Amino acid sequence: MAAESANLEALAERAREEIAACESPQALTEVRAAYLGRKGPVSQLLRGIGGLAPEERARVGQAANAVKQQIEGWVEERRQALSRRARARALESEALDVTLPGVEPPAGHLHPVTLVMRDMVRFFAGLGFSIEQGPEIDDEWHNFEALNIPPEHPARDMQDTFYVEGGRLLRTHTSNVQVRAMSGRRPPLRFIAPGRVYRHDLGPRNSPMFHQIEGFLVDERVTFGDLKGLLLAFGRFLIGGDIELRFRANYFPFTEPSAEVDYSCLLCRGRGCATCSETGWMEWGGCGMIHPRVLERCRIDPQRWQGFAFGMGVERTAMLRYGIPHIRLLFEGDLRLLEQL
Repeated sequence: MAAESANLEALAERAREEIAACESPQALTEVRAAYLGRKGPVSQLLRGIGGLAPEERARVGQAANAVKQQIEGWVEERRQALSRRARARALESEALDVTLPGVEPPAGHLHPVTLVMRDMVRFFAGLGFSIEQGPEIDDEWHNFEALNIPPEHPARDMQDTFYVEGGRLLRTHTSNVQVRAMSGRRPPLRFIAPGRVYRHDLGPRNSPMFHQIEGFLVDERVTFGDLKGLLLAFGRFLIGGDIELRFRANYFPFTEPSAEVDYSCLLCRGRGCATCSETGWMEWGGCGMIHPRVLERCRIDPQRWQGFAFGMGVERTAMLRYGIPHIRLLFEGDLRLLEQL
């Protein structure tokens, strides 16, 4: 028994010295494993207690457990000491001189889409147009049927429209505001509907989510010439006096006659580039005279009142105005883009 006690005391002293010499948590872990690990001397001694005489088992086991607890205590003390030293070194190396002048944070910038949207609203507000809002999640009646879009129309397919639960959908245009704004009101009417819209579309000029502004005017003796003059003045106000527009006959269920509006590509000055698909023109939006059926569904007499409607993407206008070649750049959040504006 005296020999076992002497061996344990020598073992404990050796462990204490090695623990005190550890300079890193990794070294400390290795020393602890050498003494208290599965193959360590303390663990082997405890496993061998069963082979001792009954009168010696309790004394040897008690002494071995005491050494084990001592080693665990020294390891924990050394671990805390190493942690305190590392923390002190970090604080010393990262010390701040509070007397130095602070770094001025960068100033924020309005997003190109916000800048263009504000100018769009300002233009039409100056002409007496009111601003109307509508839900981004809507029903098929307001998004399609009230606008004379039949059930078999391809725009209502799953590959073009985001449908959600309950038979509802993410609006594909801000035209869903049209019926709400015109119903229950007596002409003359003139209003715009800016907001976010959603479509299954992705490309240099298209995004699944984008911003759109639509305008509507209902009055007596309204002509397509009035519409063309308004859009030309609008385009030159937003982009510059040298922009040109062209109107291409097209079909929209909610207008008749209908036209696509293109603006001359200022990125390539009409020579053709990847952004305008080498045509020299970029599609801006659609327009036309409001279909009589749409007026009737809003309880407006189409025999007395006529109107026109138009809609265009805000991102496409921003691309042209600021020379941005790909719509993706508007959504990546790169501050370098904003700092150039």
